[in-house]
Amino acid sequence: MTGLREWLETAREERWGILTDLAFAVVWVTAVDLVFRVLDGPTWAYYMFMLAGIAAYFGLIWSFKLATGQQDR
Repeated sequence: MTGLREWLETAREERWGILTDLAFAVVWVTAVDLVFRVLDGPTWAYYMFMLAGIAAYFGLIWSFKLATGQQDR
């Protein structure tokens, strides 16, 4: 029971971070899927764009932390 209680407490503390992660994932996957349905691109390119979402996510988070860090100064 302690594991569940700790998980719920962590989820409450990180609520906006979790929602941001989920929103980014949903938007990225939807955008890539729509583009490849319209353009009918090759499968390997589809998977490369899905993998590029990882780099895009970390770039987004890095720039967000950088911007909030400059704003705090």
